[in-house]
Amino acid sequence: MTQPFLPLTARSRAESHRASTPLELFFDLCFVVAVAQAGSELVHAVAGGHAGQGVLNYAMIFFAVWWAWMNFTWFASAYDNDDVLYRVVTLLQIAGVLVLAAGVPRAFEEHDFLVVYLGYLVMRLALASQWLRAAHHAVDPAERAMCLRYAGGVALVQVGWIGLLLAPEQARGWVFLVMALAEMSVPLFAEKDAPSTWHPHHIAERYGLFTIIVLGETVAAATVAVQTGVVEHDALGEVLPIALGGLLLVFAAWWIYFVVPAHTRLTSSRQGFLWGYGHYVIFASAAAVGAGLEIAVEHAVGKAHLSPTAAAASVTVPAALYLLSVWLLHARYFKVGTAQQLVLPVAALAVLLCSFAGRWAVLAAGLVAAATVAVGTTLAARGPAGTGPAESGATGSG
Repeated sequence: MTQPFLPLTARSRAESHRASTPLELFFDLCFVVAVAQAGSELVHAVAGGHAGQGVLNYAMIFFAVWWAWMNFTWFASAYDNDDVLYRVVTLLQIAGVLVLAAGVPRAFEEHDFLVVYLGYLVMRLALASQWLRAAHHAVDPAERAMCLRYAGGVALVQVGWIGLLLAPEQARGWVFLVMALAEMSVPLFAEKDAPSTWHPHHIAERYGLFTIIVLGETVAAATVAVQTGVVEHDALGEVLPIALGGLLLVFAAWWIYFVVPAHTRLTSSRQGFLWGYGHYVIFASAAAVGAGLEIAVEHAVGKAHLSPTAAAASVTVPAALYLLSVWLLHARYFKVGTAQQLVLPVAALAVLLCSFAGRWAVLAAGLVAAATVAVGTTLAARGPAGTGPAESGATGSG
């Protein structure tokens, strides 16, 4: 039975059988609502011929969602006590992301970020209150100082985000860059003397689950787009290659991400920060593949004002970014030999080149992704010259 109030004290990194809680899973599902809104508006912007502004808005909105999710995830890994107050504050953060999601259309169409900012503010101040609570219960002075630095840093940065509302439209990209760097510096500053006690296996599981949810959102968005193309435009022949290619891309993305045990590399805060921050590209590109598939379908039925190459690139560019970022973050550390190391970078380049394949671009990219899994699995099974698979230390294509 959930207790009303318990001390919010640090959990042990050595805790066994640490797994995601139902509240964390609910948290993830609600955050994907905002991801879906950002992806939908990206489709409208790119299909309408405003790709540059659309991508910038998408990057800003996705950062807000990802950063709030990431900060909650790492805090929960270190301090989740599942009492009533903790649950209520977490539900408040969920309410904040739903407010943010409601403001996404206005941010894209009218360049008005007020509602987005208010939703983000709710999430961030709720987290700051959790850090203050952890500081109140901390026994170790270094831990208390860390918690207070987190709370103060999170709150202070929210003042700077007001600049996104007040700055001229042409300067908002620079304001976003400065404030995003400020946000990402808070954990580095807060944990400079004492690290938080996040759990490596729990963190790896949480990131993996969010990857699955984002890929699921990609499948859902692509399914709706294909259904619209078939039912409303009677264009089965045009959308079928896109559907098949998109499915292969998503299947391969799942395979490549989960083929290596990510938690084994999360042995220090420095590695954890690099790994955690780098997932911005993984999550954003995975979600953007779904938006790209919608754009490709709209182009196939004549609704998007794009060249065939640009429509194909809306799928191939984020897919290539996904492959390359997964390789950079953790897959390359499990590769042995030049051949294994080159699989994902070469695959990313090949997927990009598929942009020039016209109406067959998405299917070609999907076939490249499937071939990447097959080649990577074969090379891992063989191992480098003179070794077997057990000695090579690598499995699959991730």
